[in-house]
Amino acid sequence: MLTLPRFDWVRPRTFDALLGHLGDHAADSLLLAGGTDAVPNLKHRLHEPRYVVAIGGIAELHFIRHEADGLHLGPLVTLDTIATEPRIRAEFPSLARAASLVAGPQLRNMGTLGGNLCLDTRCTYYNQTFFWRESLGFCLKKSGTVCHVITQGKRCVAAHSSDTAPVLISLGAEVEIANRAGSKVVSVEDFFVPDGVHNNILEPGDVVTRIFIPAASRGMKAGYQKLRPRASIDFPMLSVAFAATLNGTAESGRLVVSAIAAKPRTINGVDDIVRGKALDMETATALGELAFKQCQPLINVAYDQAYRRSMVPVFVRRAVLEAAAT
Repeated sequence: MLTLPRFDWVRPRTFDALLGHLGDHAADSLLLAGGTDAVPNLKHRLHEPRYVVAIGGIAELHFIRHEADGLHLGPLVTLDTIATEPRIRAEFPSLARAASLVAGPQLRNMGTLGGNLCLDTRCTYYNQTFFWRESLGFCLKKSGTVCHVITQGKRCVAAHSSDTAPVLISLGAEVEIANRAGSKVVSVEDFFVPDGVHNNILEPGDVVTRIFIPAASRGMKAGYQKLRPRASIDFPMLSVAFAATLNGTAESGRLVVSAIAAKPRTINGVDDIVRGKALDMETATALGELAFKQCQPLINVAYDQAYRRSMVPVFVRRAVLEAAAT
């Protein structure tokens, strides 16, 4: 049986109380919202904080606001709520679909949008017990100095595995980050960095306080496709998010492929293919070929590398045709 490490449990009731704790103990604290990913990682000794800070009771971080400038979402909104809320399903269907494909219903009832956005990267050499990792030799991501995926690698290539992140990037979403010194807003795309050790820009003491999707993304033709071994529970082997602005024919589009590297990959050259075209099989096939050329999955999850790459054009086509049907 895997047990939890020893830690102090902190449960702030207000956002100011959270910032107060982090002001004194930021480097020693692990934030926990739904806990669906953090708790297993604690049991594997992947995280060994002095304080586990449960933020689920902070009302200021739990909201859904449909406003004129766009959709404002609190980081503590559950994935099940995102998947089932009628207006989100109508105006941002790819986000609702992505949330609906995370794990199973029990985990979606606990897991949060902010937690999924900040989901730790995964690797077949990292997401193991302490005994397993010690026997092999620790890796760059935790306690070691070598990468077992890329020989002589100096940067961690553990895979990004969030379902909602590629969709948010495709929709031009932004994330607000706050700490005791103030707050800032960055695009979701710029929120991530290509290093699996810590693949986002959050520093100790930072908290995600809001996710924003601009009004211009309302009603975009959008789709999300996920490759996984089973129809539930599993993290993605590959995920594809596509969104396009149409006025009769496509004016612009954004295609994001994820679960193949530490950061979701935005495919270059999409506008040149979709502009003035219908979202039909010809366009979908061209986008699939474009993505195939730019994507090279690594052996960072326990699935065949060549198979995952061969599925890139297949799932791009499906995402584009799904978008056309919305």
